[in-house]
Amino acid sequence: MAKIALRQIRAVIAVCEEGSFTRAAARENATQSGFSQHVTNVERSLGVKLFERSTVGVTPTPAGLRYYRRCVEAVGLLESAGEEMRSLAGFVTGDLRIGLMPTFTRAALAPTLERFVPRYPDVRLHIVEGYSGLLTEMVLADELDFAVVPAFEGRTGLKSRLIIRNREVLLSGPRRGLEPLKPMRLKDCAPLKMVVPGPDNIRRRNLEVYLETHGVEVAQMIEMDAMIGTLEFVARTDWLTVLPGLICVNDILDGELIVNPIDPPLFAEFVVITPARRTLSTQARLFLEQFKAEVTDIETILTEAMAATDRRTGRPSRSRQAKNRRRSGVNNQGRGKKR
Repeated sequence: MAKIALRQIRAVIAVCEEGSFTRAAARENATQSGFSQHVTNVERSLGVKLFERSTVGVTPTPAGLRYYRRCVEAVGLLESAGEEMRSLAGFVTGDLRIGLMPTFTRAALAPTLERFVPRYPDVRLHIVEGYSGLLTEMVLADELDFAVVPAFEGRTGLKSRLIIRNREVLLSGPRRGLEPLKPMRLKDCAPLKMVVPGPDNIRRRNLEVYLETHGVEVAQMIEMDAMIGTLEFVARTDWLTVLPGLICVNDILDGELIVNPIDPPLFAEFVVITPARRTLSTQARLFLEQFKAEVTDIETILTEAMAATDRRTGRPSRSRQAKNRRRSGVNNQGRGKKR
């Protein structure tokens, strides 16, 4: 059996992920005819049909999908070996392209950067804030090294791993008059006036299922994929929104927004997604380690604040507030004081 070259393996990976010889060739800066020949040669060498060709595109056969997964593993091992050797040199440098949702940029990003940047000054950072759909497409297009998005069903060309499972909370302004940190049943607050994410947002679907399951009446609804606008609007009105607790850690401290855990609990799971054909660079791995530590700290702060609530006032004790301020390292992040 003829040996299969690395360029032919990469061709199989690209065609499987793009579903088209033309798009796969463009992605790899090659010609369509050359890519087609690479795949044909692999099929001939293996004696197995890897793809079904049609006028609308290319679809992997079951054997093709299985071979694709093995190819991704093999290429990943080669890249991992290179990263290990570079890390042995002890010099961390290069570009790092990261995609984060507002859930994470508001409270977790700044303290992560505060620690990461002085340690690795030669890493060139580029950070994109966006919602899951945009960030997923950018990872697939190899425009980002990784992104953190809500958990979703697997997709060819991506690999993912869970980074955190976070409890969602109800956010309201002072005009609504809710007791801070008191567990709330959304049904008891109905009929609700809610700000919700757009229909393409994964969290929107989860929230709709929760509302329907628990018989919560929504009188008015505004779709808004603008986090700062959502927070400001809720803070100034009697409207409500439901967001992951991670974004609300500073609101527990400054009191501009009222935070209430939802009962029964609703959880959001977030994953790190990367291109299936690539392994994390040393700089990406180091950033994620620091980022995960910061997110874990915030989760601990939220859990302890809710557990230590003074039931007479609904607020954490002063000592708890001080501890939270020290650990979060930043106050009123992502939103200025109301004027």
